[in-house]
Amino acid sequence: MGSSSNASSSDFFYRRHVFLCYKNPAVWPPRIEAAEFDRLPRLLHAAINARKPHIKKETCLTICEGHDGTETSNGDVLIFPDMIRYRRLTHFDVETFVEEVLVKEREWLPGNPESLKASYVFVCSHGSRDRRCGVFGPVLVSRFREEIGLHGLQGKVLISSCSHIGGNKYAGNVVIIGSSINGEVTGHLYGYVTPDDVPLLFRQHIVAGEIFDSLWRGQIGLSEDEQMKKQEQRLQLNGARNLEGSKVAGRCQTDGESCCQDNEDSCCCQNDVLEEVSADHKSKENLNVLCRINKGKGVSRKFSSTPTWLDSWEQEDTYAALAVVCAAVSVAIAYSCYKQ
Repeated sequence: MGSSSNASSSDFFYRRHVFLCYKNPAVWPPRIEAAEFDRLPRLLHAAINARKPHIKKETCLTICEGHDGTETSNGDVLIFPDMIRYRRLTHFDVETFVEEVLVKEREWLPGNPESLKASYVFVCSHGSRDRRCGVFGPVLVSRFREEIGLHGLQGKVLISSCSHIGGNKYAGNVVIIGSSINGEVTGHLYGYVTPDDVPLLFRQHIVAGEIFDSLWRGQIGLSEDEQMKKQEQRLQLNGARNLEGSKVAGRCQTDGESCCQDNEDSCCCQNDVLEEVSADHKSKENLNVLCRINKGKGVSRKFSSTPTWLDSWEQEDTYAALAVVCAAVSVAIAYSCYKQ
């Protein structure tokens, strides 16, 4: 679910990401922004759309999990990269909140903005919108929680399920928001994330502060050209010039799996920057054979599929310059997925 200011699907990007904490994926309808009985997200989505010609920063709205009495209670609003939280928004307050905070960009007087210090990880788990996200999401959330515990980062890294963020065919989809080494708050979207990717992604992005390029889809606030330039610079710095065969995959598709559909403002149409690497790597380089779930048309990766109860399994060869998974273990993982 997304809301943005006016932009074409080819150059769309957003500069502000708003997360509304509201219930949990098990009760989210496919179009939670239009659900008759879910007043708060519906009214907030409508208010942002109504005022978007007057909102200076392109704004994306996403739902994340909310539990009363915890770090994220129902009605809490998290705003990035501002790194602030407003507690307990109600449907009575929606219009004044949007006007004061998003349009006029000042404090909402009934609320008391709190500064956010942690890094945030959001995983699309919107199963009623797309079954792949419903399968991958909960497992990835559990794996991220394990990594948080292993690194002793409780309270410093927070993980939450979230609603549709576009590009369901790239499930699992993960958004990581936090301060970079130079103190700048950045948000990055990753796709095709599997449970086995989580430890390396966690260590590289959250602990070391480095982008995990083989799964990277894009950065909040950058146009597609800017994202490509950033990635090229990183690959050069990492000595990965042998990945020069990479190209943009996916952008905004025109098939049924599009993240930019008519009458729907999705918030990550600009973020489908994915690597498709040529297959001339030497045998000594690491090969990560991943088991994927695929559905629909327009997927730019090559895959072999076998019909199952959940559409089809997609096997994809993703060459990761910094990967540590050896070929033998990867094949074993792929075989295990196939048996399941």
